[in-house]
Amino acid sequence: MPRELIQRLLTAAILIPLFSAVVLEAPTFYFSLLIAAVVFVASWEWGRLVRLPPLTWVLFIVAVAATVGLALTGKIPPAVTRVICAVAMVWWAAATLWVLRFKSSEAHVASPWRGLLAGCVVLLPTFLSLSALHRETAFGPGYVLFLLFLIWAADSGAYFAGRRFGKHKLAPRVSPGKSWEGFAGGLSSAAVVAVTGGRMLGLSGEAMVWFVPLCLVVVMLSVVGDLLESLFKRSAGVKDSGHFLPGHGGALDRIDSITAAAPAFYLGLSLFEWPA
Repeated sequence: MPRELIQRLLTAAILIPLFSAVVLEAPTFYFSLLIAAVVFVASWEWGRLVRLPPLTWVLFIVAVAATVGLALTGKIPPAVTRVICAVAMVWWAAATLWVLRFKSSEAHVASPWRGLLAGCVVLLPTFLSLSALHRETAFGPGYVLFLLFLIWAADSGAYFAGRRFGKHKLAPRVSPGKSWEGFAGGLSSAAVVAVTGGRMLGLSGEAMVWFVPLCLVVVMLSVVGDLLESLFKRSAGVKDSGHFLPGHGGALDRIDSITAAAPAFYLGLSLFEWPA
């Protein structure tokens, strides 16, 4: 077994139970602190990835710190978080087209200011939506854990289906290893988790009618989040965004799918008034 794979499995075996316990047992403030720490590391990696000049990089970190501070003190109301998540969805719709039309001949995908704005739209809604999702209802921690398992299941399903059946490339100029067959395998795994998880969360049959499609849309967006980071890494000529965890690359590598999925999931649940 490859050494990198062994590192990935050992790290996951240790961190997944610990993180699950934090999600389910810790108050939202401490959960948000944990997410804030990951986002801070990811923001540092983002600055390097898009080659932000020192001053712009500092402005980016300050913007992230200010937003996190306001959220932790409860000064960002849920309505504002929903608006920010809606703006993020516009971004991810545009990012989908960008990924599909990307040309490998593009030497550098973003100017410093565009890189700064893109980083804000990618990372800040992630923190705000996860924090708000955890806080929103008595079922919040359950929804957070469900979202993470949904994305993990989709990633695993895509990986195994892609290795076994993958022939048609999904976005060859961005991530040659991904295939449409893997994409279908990820959606199939997500559908199973959505139905099972929805029942475990106590959703009614009527709620399941829209909850399962919402989960599938969230998973499709998670693929875009993954591909967008791959696009920036390809442009920067690096394999990983950093070295945050043994065998797992950088923090940004670990949350790339979540950056698109979390705002969509939170916004979707908010629109349907948090069923139970």
